[in-house]
Amino acid sequence: MQFKLNAKFTPKGDQPKAIEKLVEGLQKGDRYQTLLGVTGSGKTFTIANVIEKVQKPTLIIAHNKTLAAQLCSEFRTFFPDAAVEYFVSYYDYYQPEAYLPNTDVYIEKDLEINMEIERLRHAATQALIYRKDVIIVASVSCIYGLGNPDVYKKTLLTLGEGFEESRDYILQRLVEMYFTRSEVLERGKFRVHGQTLEIMPADQEVIIRVEFDGDLIAKITRFEAVSMKNLGTEKSITIYPAKHFVVDDETTQKAITQIEKELEERLDVLEKNGKLLEAERLRRRTKYDLEMMREIGYCSGIENYSRYLTNREPGTPPYTLLDFFPKDFLMVIDESHVTVPQIGAMFEGDKSRKTSLIDYGFRLPSAYDNRPLKFPEFESHINQLIFTSATPGKYEKEKSEQVVEQIIRPTGLVDPETEIRPTENQIQNLIPEIVDRAKKKERVLVTTLTKKMAEELSEYLKEAGVKAEYLHSEVDTLDRVGILENLRRGTIDCLVGVNLLREGLDLPEVTLVAILDADKEGFLRSDVSLIQTIGRAARNVKGKVILYADRITGSMKRALDETDRRRARQIKYNIENKITPKTIEKAIESIVDHELNPQVTREFIDLESIEDLPAVIRQKTDEMKIAAKNLEFEKAAVIRDEVVQLRKLKIK
Repeated sequence: MQFKLNAKFTPKGDQPKAIEKLVEGLQKGDRYQTLLGVTGSGKTFTIANVIEKVQKPTLIIAHNKTLAAQLCSEFRTFFPDAAVEYFVSYYDYYQPEAYLPNTDVYIEKDLEINMEIERLRHAATQALIYRKDVIIVASVSCIYGLGNPDVYKKTLLTLGEGFEESRDYILQRLVEMYFTRSEVLERGKFRVHGQTLEIMPADQEVIIRVEFDGDLIAKITRFEAVSMKNLGTEKSITIYPAKHFVVDDETTQKAITQIEKELEERLDVLEKNGKLLEAERLRRRTKYDLEMMREIGYCSGIENYSRYLTNREPGTPPYTLLDFFPKDFLMVIDESHVTVPQIGAMFEGDKSRKTSLIDYGFRLPSAYDNRPLKFPEFESHINQLIFTSATPGKYEKEKSEQVVEQIIRPTGLVDPETEIRPTENQIQNLIPEIVDRAKKKERVLVTTLTKKMAEELSEYLKEAGVKAEYLHSEVDTLDRVGILENLRRGTIDCLVGVNLLREGLDLPEVTLVAILDADKEGFLRSDVSLIQTIGRAARNVKGKVILYADRITGSMKRALDETDRRRARQIKYNIENKITPKTIEKAIESIVDHELNPQVTREFIDLESIEDLPAVIRQKTDEMKIAAKNLEFEKAAVIRDEVVQLRKLKIK
């Protein structure tokens, strides 16, 4: 299939020229280009037009999950028939393994996986295998190890009506693909009742029922996972592995031999250096891991042996999402002034943590190869790349064959007015501004310097009668998405945050951005940060920015000068072309469609269509217990009410 852009509007302002230049650059083979587009100039729409014209599978990298979710939603609107997928870290909570030698404290790895995001990750890699019209919107999670794509592809299981396959052979294959047997069906599990096999794939909310007649597959039927509504029969179906990291028995046995050899060599080094405690610790821990791998093919922390399990040489880069793409793909790095440094910092941060673990006998040196890509390795994966930013960094400018400017907005909107006010009584000064805008159904963003300040200010505003909420990096991914939707819908009038409010958040209802302590020179108040924050008010014709400061810093001066320069050019263009500025109109979509909100499906359960009622009740009861265990009591209460309804139906 081909990319076909679906949009109610055509390119305007600087967009037509920018699209033409970027496409021309790609067609003549430019490897690096930069789209320097001011906030609200429609950089996303420009990139969508470029994708349609060049027809290449595309990877878009954003610097946080919230921005990635928003971009994914927008690209799904632009390309409803294409595979637009979301790929971010699936950890709701992650404490990496670490050792602190100064205090002799070992911290075990602790994590909590979000199964919904894990499903979306599987959907992303699977789309890359069987489609060309693919756009993956990812965070920097895409440069971390993911498993060998060639092995992943070879492990696929195709089932078809009339195929001669014994039930036991298929069960064995499912186990090799990391599916587990369970009476309660969840993603990545299967169950067997006589001649009937039911599978729940890792990437879908469906159950696949395979019915056998001896060693012959007689029928394949798909059912909606919760209601068991019959979705129809299939002539054939492909099952993908339940995990990205797939290893066969032969590779595991070979890896065990190699790990044993490395262990002996490392023990020799430690003992010769008098590190007897470290040697004994390493021997005990590694032997235990090897025993687990022999018995069940898996051990806790198995990723630390990934070099052997993926047949890589020492020091070679891990397989990542980038390896799932065809060679001729397009990469876009959004908000590149933040994302590029983030990509570059990942390797060193990982290495420094591993060094202590290896030096003190918690891990073998091969654990170094379980890592994100080094920056030069990341660059080697680049076929053609477009950086997008309102404030591109030195790296982007030096690398790019051309920098394409997009200063004029299609809507005629100009950069917002700016005003400097003293910091004394800044909150008391701000509250009437928020209240005034709330009455007009407008929204306000407030940026603070710390997370604690954001939380305390939001509480203070609530006590003052303002519908306020805070947003920062410790808020769960899906909760962040919901908070932003609530701001747009008017459930919240004021959002208080730190640097999450800087890049890429598309909130046209916002008419005021307040920057507290704007004169505190530093990363969060640099000229780049200030320009980006000022840009949050550039999507509404009433946009205004108040900077609370007692002096004008160098960063403030540069940011205000650049804002004034752009504003003057935009006003001049509007006058010359007789354009009246209009606020951006944008539908309020549930970010990343309904896929990030499993509760959406609950609203549409057709109780009359449920066939296997006891199984559904068991499944829902398990969901309720899990929600309660995770302290998600509101969610647990919703599921409890469903279970009560289902039990009433059962009695009837």
